Amino acid sequence: MPSSSITIRLSADDKGLISSYAKAFGQSVSDFIREAALSRIEDELDLRVWDQAKAEYDANPLSYPAEEMAKKYL
Repeated sequence: MPSSSITIRLSADDKGLISSYAKAFGQSVSDFIREAALSRIEDELDLRVWDQAKAEYDANPLSYPAEEMAKKYL
């Protein structure tokens, strides 16, 4: 997949902080920002799945022992 660019505006202090942090962990600024953004998206999606699962459980609090589930699906 071809890559593309995104331009963001940062204060000089924020740019310095991000650059220093990325350098301390041996990353480019681009790699650091990409990983941070994708991690944030993943966290938000995981939270939505959790909220949905919790709502379903609250509506019908039925659970099964792990051994029973293993027998059913293995």
